[in-house]
Amino acid sequence: MKFTLRQLKVFSSVAKHSSYTRAAEELFLSQPAVSIQVKQLEEHIGMPLFEQIGKKIHLTQAGKEVQHYSRATFQQLKEMEDVLESMQGISGGRLDIAVASTINYFAPRLLAAFSHHYPNIDLTLEVTNRETLKKRLAANERDIILMGQPPAKMDLKATPFMQNPLVVIAPPDHLLAKEHKIPLQQLTKETFLIREPGSGTRLAMEHFFKEKKIRYKTGMAMSQNTAIKQAVRAGMGLAVVSKHTIELEVETGRLQILDVIDFPILRTWHIVYPRGKRLSPAAQAFHDFVLSDNLSALSKPD
Repeated sequence: MKFTLRQLKVFSSVAKHSSYTRAAEELFLSQPAVSIQVKQLEEHIGMPLFEQIGKKIHLTQAGKEVQHYSRATFQQLKEMEDVLESMQGISGGRLDIAVASTINYFAPRLLAAFSHHYPNIDLTLEVTNRETLKKRLAANERDIILMGQPPAKMDLKATPFMQNPLVVIAPPDHLLAKEHKIPLQQLTKETFLIREPGSGTRLAMEHFFKEKKIRYKTGMAMSQNTAIKQAVRAGMGLAVVSKHTIELEVETGRLQILDVIDFPILRTWHIVYPRGKRLSPAAQAFHDFVLSDNLSALSKPD
């Protein structure tokens, strides 16, 4: 059986996007060129790798097997490059990082500080939600991921690096804004704006109120912290958010942190990657930087 790495690369792109068109855009090829590469790979293997159902293409069983081994192949090649780079020292390299959307409020400062120490490392940052981060971890698609609570059912190396307090916020003119030591029971009269299902913040909030046996009303579910903050400012309800995400709004008087008994909910940010993964020199440098005292100068709540 003979096939090329180029054919595997094209196949992997089509499989990732479930689209010949999007694969062509990603690889800067024409769509016919992509189709030819996949067809040649299928001829070498002797089985179809994709099937079309309606307007969508799906991997066949053979396609799923090829996708699994092609991922492993490209990961091994990347590790070989990383090892060879490490023999030359950390003079450069590439670092692909994915972070939870709430971490993005201090991630630029973190990356700027890291780049100051390692100016020749080329950084790529993806900001996304928890579900996408789980997919990235399962497919080993990023060098390092920064997130809240790591997925429990995945074999991961996760190290805490910063506290992430969750607080209750309200508009400054809310009736509870000037109250102190607000009982949790008082919150049962309020409506809470919440993140989308699967969000780490939402999971922590639901676990906390369930543990305290507090029933609360929910309003709209939103996928972005920015939308939740604006909705709270507009008087649509209260919200539980990371204190890191509201520093500017609190400082300028646009939002108020409520003084609620048993708050903040203390959580932790983690630096995460699949267990057994060999970090590249650039990734190892970032890992060590995040866990060092260099982080103390970045955003920490009072």
